[in-house]
Amino acid sequence: MRPALDHAAQDLLRDLAPAVLGTLLRRYRDFAGCEDAVQEALIAAASQWPVQGVPDRPKGWLVTVATRRLTDQVRADTARRLREQLVVSLVPADEQIAFAADAEGVDERDETLDLYFTCCHPALSPASQVALTLRAVGGLTTAEIARAFLVPEATMAQRLSRAKQAIKAAGQGFPTPAPHDRRARLPAVLHVIYLIFSEGYAASSGDHVMRVELTAEAIRVARQLTLLLPEEAEVMGLLALMLLTDARRAARTGANGELIPLDEQDRSTWDRAAIREGEHLLQQALARGAAGPYQIQAAIAALHDEAPDTDETDWQQILVLYGLLRRMNDGPMVRLSEAIALAMVEGPAAGLAALDGLASDPRLTHHHRLDAARGHLLERAGDRHSAIAHFRRAAQRTTSTPERHYLLLHAARLGEAETCS
Repeated sequence: MRPALDHAAQDLLRDLAPAVLGTLLRRYRDFAGCEDAVQEALIAAASQWPVQGVPDRPKGWLVTVATRRLTDQVRADTARRLREQLVVSLVPADEQIAFAADAEGVDERDETLDLYFTCCHPALSPASQVALTLRAVGGLTTAEIARAFLVPEATMAQRLSRAKQAIKAAGQGFPTPAPHDRRARLPAVLHVIYLIFSEGYAASSGDHVMRVELTAEAIRVARQLTLLLPEEAEVMGLLALMLLTDARRAARTGANGELIPLDEQDRSTWDRAAIREGEHLLQQALARGAAGPYQIQAAIAALHDEAPDTDETDWQQILVLYGLLRRMNDGPMVRLSEAIALAMVEGPAAGLAALDGLASDPRLTHHHRLDAARGHLLERAGDRHSAIAHFRRAAQRTTSTPERHYLLLHAARLGEAETCS
């Protein structure tokens, strides 16, 4: 059996992939070709490093292999003449070979943040900017991005393909953005970081509740962004939101990796240092003037973190904050969260009525979170039979194994309670 990469080497490859892609993009400006070459370099590393060991300069090794793969593709694939003309005309063949040979000396600075801004290309719509950056820099799969956007996977695949074609048609390549460009692209970059964190904190598929490597990367990049743009209150707001949310990570899973919802968590295990840092950042951000959506979400997270339990949470203030957030971002998930807050303030009947208004939204009609929320509120209303049906339907619709197990187990417990009553 061929030896496999250990977890440390896998994490290293995951961290280096965006920087390698950024290096190639600045030199060759061909997104599709560079992305393919980087993927092949990662595959080569996964095959060779377990046998040969991790090289002393792993980034240079990856750049070397990716450059050679890209050169080979250009020369060998006559069906891609447009790409050949673009890449080879930019860098003569002898210089490409020399570049590959000298790649051990590539700049070792962290270029990930540059790549976030670079991929938010002005030739794309805001939605496509976010999707492409999630794919190229965040490393999310097409299916994961589709779930984040509440669209079918095939739709997202077409969107990503069109995005790459639009960049190619624009003929502008991938120049490093100037400072004024960064400001224009900042909303898309913040959205990308937020979605990467969200996928890490609540993995949309697979066998684990969380993907810690994604949450850690999102927080790391957000810290860099606060250093780059210290005057931007929403950058601090996003970092505060992630810290205040990630502070609960240790309590979100049990001994066997099972999901533990917020109202059942042992709050004594929450990371109080992260909460203090998040609250400090939020106060700094709010002091700068009108609050943006990330600051409002951070304020909601802070209210949860401050409360000793679910019943003593300031749901009235949370409901007000969701109302403000909905005026800025009237998305289905915001409305769903607002409905739950409404139920905690005015009772489950009010929350269920709000959920009825969401049932016709095609983005939520078949989404498991709508059924899970309805089941939760029906349980609070005392309608166990209907709650069980919705929990089971939510379990059928989720692609997260721990979430499915939790929903089915919760439905089974309600069934037992109903039988005994």
